[in-house]
Parts: sequence; structure tokens; C-alpha cells
Amino acid sequence: MTRAVQLVAVLGAGIVRADQPVVRADDLGLTRGDGIFDATRVLTDADGRSVVEHLDRHLARLARSACTVELPEPDLGAISGLVAEALAAWTTPGEAALKIIHTRGLEHTTTPSATTLLTITESEPGARRPLAVATLARGYASDTFVEAPWLLGGAKLLSYAVHTSARREAARRGADDALFVSSDGYALEAPTSSLLWVVDGAVRTTSTGATGILGSVTVDVLKEWAEAVGVRFEPALIRPDELYGVTGAWLASSVRGVCPVSALDGRPVPQSDEWTNRLASAAGF
Repeated sequence: MTRAVQLVAVLGAGIVRADQPVVRADDLGLTRGDGIFDATRVLTDADGRSVVEHLDRHLARLARSACTVELPEPDLGAISGLVAEALAAWTTPGEAALKIIHTRGLEHTTTPSATTLLTITESEPGARRPLAVATLARGYASDTFVEAPWLLGGAKLLSYAVHTSARREAARRGADDALFVSSDGYALEAPTSSLLWVVDGAVRTTSTGATGILGSVTVDVLKEWAEAVGVRFEPALIRPDELYGVTGAWLASSVRGVCPVSALDGRPVPQSDEWTNRLASAAGF
């Protein structure tokens, strides 16, 4: 398998070689997953001109995540400058993923020492194909985060071991992705995507807040589109077996796009090409 083209840049050092070590062995982001990140799509044309989608929204979410986790406040202006420097150097045509990482920094120090870096990594352009999805227990109720803010609901954490484990389990079950389900029986989100569905002409998505679900930039963009064209857009909760009776369901993320759910636990889920095209176009895919 050919290694994807990648660019690495570090706040305070600029662009570095992709194979150059950039994190200390006692960085808390590495040793304890004590950090946050955000990610979005980069599009580069044949002449090597690159744009990053919704950067301001993703930086704002990065700042909210840092506040939730009580991390040193990220310098959004400096990060924007680093992104601009990286984009100027990135010339690989097609799609790529920009990831911005912000950690608590060194464990064995008496002064704040946040580490901030970014990567741009070439990605497969997506035919946003239909996905077979497997439901997996998440282990907590849909309102757990009301009384447990220390669980850091709504923050985009570096601690993704559970998410990657869920995707491996979904693959073992013959599925393309997983859908987490609360202990009281409600569909939550996929490991790296938000859940959307259409019923009775309204677009619905799992509510944030009490569920601990991360607010999605793609969902926000779709909400604004829906309000502009007069489509109802509603936060809601839905049980997995109710998805068999909807007009259509989708997993949506800033990098992968809006992908229809074709099957859930081996059973077909209704699909709507019309709604898939409308939602994908509205989200910029």
C-alpha cells in the first residue's frame, strides 16, 4: 500500500519534515490522551491552489473543546497563520484532511507548555457510498452528561481508542461503520460521524447537550441550509429500530461527507436519492 502524502507543521517551528519527531516523550497528549483536535477537508485544484472548508467554525470548536477540557487557550490567530503557511506549501491535487492537534503539553514541568501542531494528509476522494452500519452499546444513558460534566461531553478529545475499537468491531460484524446506542435504547452517533435522518419531510439529528454528543460543523451547515430553504430541521432522539421506517438516514462528517445508511444490523434501511443529493450538495460534497 502506498503511503499517503502528508505535510506536518508545528506552532512555533513552522513546516517540518513529515518524518521529523515533533512530540516529547512526556507530552500528555501522547501519554494520557490529554488533548483535543479538530479536522476538516482541504480541496486542492490542478494548479495547486488549496482551500480549507469552514476553518473559522472548526477553530471555534477547537476553542470550545479546550475550554471544556481546561486546556491552555489555543492561539487561534497563530493557528490560522500556521494553516495558511501549510496550505501555501500543499500542492497535491484532490482531497486531503487537515487535522489540528492541541495538547496539555509536558507532564514534568511547572509552567504551561501546550503543544499545537497540524497535519494535512492526502485522502481518497469520496464517492460517498452507502454504508452498512452495526449498532454497538455505548454504556451510558442518553442523559448521562447532565450530571457528569467531568465526562467532557461535547469536546473533540484525542482519546479515540474506544472509537477505533468500535470501528474494528463493526468490521468484524461485516459492517462499514458503527452506530453507538445508549443504555436506555437511543441511537447516538457513529465513532467519527453524526447521525441524520428524514421523516415526514423534516431533517432530524441526535440532540447534543445531555447526550454528550459533539456538535457537528456539517450538521450546523445543513441546519442553516434547511432554514434558508424552508425545511424543518429538528434535534431529536430515535431508537435504532425506528430507523427502518424513515425516509432515509445518513452519517455525516466534515471529511467523509454525507453518506447514506443502507443497512442497520443486516436489515435494509430506506434510502432516498433525492434527499441524499440535497443534503450532500448543501454540505458541499
